[in-house]
Amino acid sequence: MQKIKAALLSYGLSGKVFHAPFLELHPRFELTGSWERSKKLIQQDYPNVKSYTSLEELLQDDVDLVVVNTPVETHYEYAKKVLEAGKHALVEKAFTTTAAEAEALRDLAKAKGLKLCVYQNRRWDSDFKTVKEVVDENLLGDIVEAEFRFDRYNPNLSPKAHKETQNAGAGVLKDLGPHIIDQAVHLFGYPDSVFADIRITRNNSLVDDLIDILLYYPDKRVKIRAGFFFREAVPSYAVHGTKGSFLKSRGDIQEDVLRTGQKPTLEGWGIEPEEKAGILHTEKNGEVFRGHIPTRPGNYYGLFDALYHSITEDKPEPVTADEALQVMKIIDAALLSSKEKKVIQLK
Repeated sequence: MQKIKAALLSYGLSGKVFHAPFLELHPRFELTGSWERSKKLIQQDYPNVKSYTSLEELLQDDVDLVVVNTPVETHYEYAKKVLEAGKHALVEKAFTTTAAEAEALRDLAKAKGLKLCVYQNRRWDSDFKTVKEVVDENLLGDIVEAEFRFDRYNPNLSPKAHKETQNAGAGVLKDLGPHIIDQAVHLFGYPDSVFADIRITRNNSLVDDLIDILLYYPDKRVKIRAGFFFREAVPSYAVHGTKGSFLKSRGDIQEDVLRTGQKPTLEGWGIEPEEKAGILHTEKNGEVFRGHIPTRPGNYYGLFDALYHSITEDKPEPVTADEALQVMKIIDAALLSSKEKKVIQLK
């Protein structure tokens, strides 16, 4: 079977934690190396791979897939060069800084017959997989309202300059926002319109750090919220339907475990603690049920496996450029809505 040779455009947290371990785990991917500008770290973890000194050197190598895992403001420039070099691309979120950039990359990939996938890994989180299963199995009836949150408590500015300086890719809207916007669209489809309130709440912050977005659908409303002043946790997912409700905390353990250096596996991976189980309160077979339900395991391997089959069997990408374009259109609309204090139509 065909092996896909993959290279990274950086080997910081993203490359070390989210990409390299799963490329190594998958038997049909071969990690060739990473572009490293100053610190040369990848060969400490993977002695047999290359440390590329430039993007040009990487693109001239025998590489099939390039992971664009650099700061958001560089995604369009680098992904464009990757596609123009005839390589498939896996681009970190946020896909780009604007919907126009996302559309241009989508069209370029189509014109060249290349795969362009966006790394919306939170679809493979244990908590969201469980929420999706509850909705898909119609355990709540017709959905009336939902709220997806990515709450943190961290009043301090990030030491990473690209996250805190005023640039087109900075701010929580394009950092945490794409995770939960993508989850909402993946579950409920593309909304009709958007209203948003985007603010700065931390001392000395130059970028947005609190988002409150309302997605309008003909039959439901979906709230999207993220920020840094939520010391006491509330449910990260609250879905309410005509038959009942499901509440679920953010409990996926993958990132925390990967940060310790532990390598992912195919079995027994991504299993949440039982106390994180969500609460289902609904009607089943004519009787009211209220109780905890088991959480499905999470595993980012699923994204990489689907991407492999997309490349080798010409199947759709696990997260398509069209889907990522919808997320960017919502982000663009949210920025305009917050600025003009009005609802922005998408359809």
